[in-house]
Amino acid sequence: MATSIYEFTQLPPVEAGGSRKPRARRQREPGEAPCVGVIYNPRSHGNQGADFDIGMSPHVHIAQPGDRSQLPLALADFAEKGIDLLVINGGDGTVRDVITSGAAIFGDDWPAIAVLPKGKTNALTVDLGVPGDWTMHDAIDAFERDARVYRRPVAISTRDHVENQVLGFVLGAGAFTFATKSGQSAHKLGAFNQLAVASATLWAILQAFLGAPDNKWRQGSRMQIALGENEVPLERSAHGDPEWRQLLFASTLETLPAGINAFGNFRHGLKLVVFDHLSRRGLLSILSMVRGKTPENLRERGVHQVATPQFTLKIEDQFIFDGEAFPAGEYCIGQGPELEFVTA
Repeated sequence: MATSIYEFTQLPPVEAGGSRKPRARRQREPGEAPCVGVIYNPRSHGNQGADFDIGMSPHVHIAQPGDRSQLPLALADFAEKGIDLLVINGGDGTVRDVITSGAAIFGDDWPAIAVLPKGKTNALTVDLGVPGDWTMHDAIDAFERDARVYRRPVAISTRDHVENQVLGFVLGAGAFTFATKSGQSAHKLGAFNQLAVASATLWAILQAFLGAPDNKWRQGSRMQIALGENEVPLERSAHGDPEWRQLLFASTLETLPAGINAFGNFRHGLKLVVFDHLSRRGLLSILSMVRGKTPENLRERGVHQVATPQFTLKIEDQFIFDGEAFPAGEYCIGQGPELEFVTA
């Protein structure tokens, strides 16, 4: 769970339902503690140098997979034990890896999921309303209180292998890719979580505002975006080269870090915001979005906010999915299964 490029050829395929084993079901006695399975990522930022308490309860089973290839075995073991709660101790990248591998194990019969925010950004836990100091005991208490919300992750596959999906929550391309790489510098300076998101966003706006028209921050990446099953091309303003988009951002999250309002009035399901080649005047309106507001006449300024069940992306540059770079190519992007998350 630590490689820099997440290649589709390395992913476990999401197999047909007939190959899955049903999750074991236990009848809990009154007062009996829930059976909990924990995926602990010691490489996550918040776990570095910290030992996880592995002796807290006989009902808690902890796995520390050394890499992504070991996740299916750990999750299959949890399924056989009939866990009631799956706790993911790590950041957004760990969540992506776990739910991607878990799709072939749990199918449509997932346990409830709790996420301990131990990564560098933890965008999912911001959406879930989980505090930064949330513990295992807090997650189990919340599970017992039935504090739940439901989210469907973004599902990505290549055009040639639609059965082989990656599941996560935040996708970005163009200037978003450059901003994410700049965010790594912010991490080195000690900025994490919402501070890192805000720093990278403001840096991207500053670079786009001061840069020349052919600056990579203003130019973005060459890409084609088509919406829905019929693959209707996303409309485009008259600003800039029609084959390029300055930025693409897509997510199924409903609350974004740092109070950013990227999707306007759209809240549920898969949402996109796409920037064409914005003028400096247009960039100023983006500052309002960063501050949680929705400026008027965005389409005329080259900003498109869309909700769609699925879309295709053909891109000639890397893009970012939950913090990791994916190679150029042609992708189908939709929504994964509805998952039940424990919240504070």
